[in-house]
Amino acid sequence: MEGRTVYEGPIAMTRKGFGFFKLGDDQEDLLIPPERTRHALSGDIVKVAPAGLYRDPAGRMPPRASGEVVEIVSRARETFVGTLVEEDGHILLAPDYKKMHVPLVIADRGSTPLGSKVLVRMTGWDEGKEYPRGVIKEIIGKAGEHDVEMRALALGQGFSPVFPPGVEKEAAQLREHGRTLIAEEAARVGNGSPRRDFRSAPTCTIDPKDAKDFDDALSLKKNGDGTFEVGVHIADVSFFVRPGGALDDEARERATSVYLVDRTIPMLPEILSTDLCSLNPDQDRLAVSAVFRLDADANVLDSWFGETLIHSDRRYTYEDAQQTLDEGAGDLHDELAALLALSRKIRARRQAKGAVEFDTPEVKVELDSTGKPIAVHLKERKATNLMIEDFMLLANEAVAKHLADLTKNGGPHFQSLYRIHDEPDQDRIENLSNLLRVMGYHLKIAGDGKVSGTELNRLLEEVKGKPEEYLVKTATLRSMSKASYATKNIGHFGLAFDYYTHFTSPIRRYPDLVIHRLVKAHAGGDPIAPEEMADFDRIALHASEREVAAADAERDSVKMKQVEFLAPRVGETFDAVISGVTDRGLYVEEKETHADGMILIRNVGDDYFEYDEKHYRLVGRRTHKAYRLGDPIKVKLVAARVPEKELDFVPA
Repeated sequence: MEGRTVYEGPIAMTRKGFGFFKLGDDQEDLLIPPERTRHALSGDIVKVAPAGLYRDPAGRMPPRASGEVVEIVSRARETFVGTLVEEDGHILLAPDYKKMHVPLVIADRGSTPLGSKVLVRMTGWDEGKEYPRGVIKEIIGKAGEHDVEMRALALGQGFSPVFPPGVEKEAAQLREHGRTLIAEEAARVGNGSPRRDFRSAPTCTIDPKDAKDFDDALSLKKNGDGTFEVGVHIADVSFFVRPGGALDDEARERATSVYLVDRTIPMLPEILSTDLCSLNPDQDRLAVSAVFRLDADANVLDSWFGETLIHSDRRYTYEDAQQTLDEGAGDLHDELAALLALSRKIRARRQAKGAVEFDTPEVKVELDSTGKPIAVHLKERKATNLMIEDFMLLANEAVAKHLADLTKNGGPHFQSLYRIHDEPDQDRIENLSNLLRVMGYHLKIAGDGKVSGTELNRLLEEVKGKPEEYLVKTATLRSMSKASYATKNIGHFGLAFDYYTHFTSPIRRYPDLVIHRLVKAHAGGDPIAPEEMADFDRIALHASEREVAAADAERDSVKMKQVEFLAPRVGETFDAVISGVTDRGLYVEEKETHADGMILIRNVGDDYFEYDEKHYRLVGRRTHKAYRLGDPIKVKLVAARVPEKELDFVPA
């Protein structure tokens, strides 16, 4: 390798075994032909050397810069979930993971029947062999069964519903002694403990109907001078989960809870998530709180962060709280009304600063007792949903700023964790601007190629209710960067915050637990060991990666049930909208269930259709008929493949 330029980073693989390696924003990716990938898999960290121009033997693509993998530094994943099949006398695992472009050879399946879903660990990929080797680690069950498929989705992304023995042992101790620990801690309040007593403040939780854990509560007291004391109280998970224990090690590894369509795979055992750390009504609970003194215009006059003892007076669902507000009477009505009025002012101020308002509704699939989908609809966001969101954002921003101020001079707690969201990539914004120009819209871009959140909001407001609203929203969303965790703060573009972190969900996110420990350490609690703080970069990277994996599992579970719901309706016609255009064909979103499907380019129509990348459309060479992103389209469902989570349509 001496004298050669070698780059290191992740490789992306196609289903045909071609690799792509990103060199930088201003350079074309290196194409790596299958014979030069050295058996790399999608996401692997590899060392790549440039290897001149690649000329496609079939002549389907112009010559382009190529590379070759000289070393696989680390595998992105070593376990795969899939179905056992037989081919040419060999037992193979057909992986569910679409980026795994080859099957794995299973030497010993024992008595596991063909057609079983299994978890397999890759043991190697010999030089000159077509496929890698693997061994069965877990038999999940018969492919196609609801419970098996849901478990497979989670295991395929590295999330197990089973906790290791060490975690179960610590959880059993908490089941036995947890309540006593809370009572003892409560008795210390007022006797030299830094924990403040908020039990007399009118307090409630507001969560979805089907929520099992309540990790945030709001309290409100009106002060004599017309100001308000608002407490954002978050379950004190760090009281029970200490660094170095089995619970902490496992929570760090999982990094997040996963919410599939029919189940939760929690980051922490149930004794914590639904009991000791759940802010259940009529029980004393330990919390870490952000407490604000607000004036009538919701300006923050004063704030305090630290450990508290709270007592929730009422467990509200979003619907119940909305009803109390709508009817003008009920438990804590005056407090809820004051909180709502304050939250609207907080939101207006955030919007005025340029927070981008993407109102993308969430799909909810209803299942019967056997796991069969019986209805698909969009979740409705009520004023109470927005109210909770506003106060959680207020707390997250304030805690991030508080910790940034305390860590900027170094000292014993020199690091913090931030939730960052970079400004949109300039090339993407330019592409968006070009698309909008074609449609008759103008996006104002600054001289440095940047766009403001205020300008994006103006655009989204301008297209509201118009036929092209979907196209503009989708294209704008795609031009955004992804949010992630980091120790270096660059602000949060989407929320228009200079400082932002995750503080409000330590039951289900590990970074929030870290932030709680930092808040306590700065307030005179247990210090954080320097070696632990030095590990924050790794925690940030791992939590970001696990968050993506959890989102993929959640999205796949919804997708699978959408496909299953539509499977009996093959042959029917539906209203849809074109949600994506590629050289392979059209992606469409069916309007009733919001399920995605594909019209392959050969099925688009009686013409030769070409992909016009600049204008997001397919155009017929003979007829000049165009199919454009965002266009409404009537489609006929021709295939529904539940295991693959795929729908095929043709224009009706």
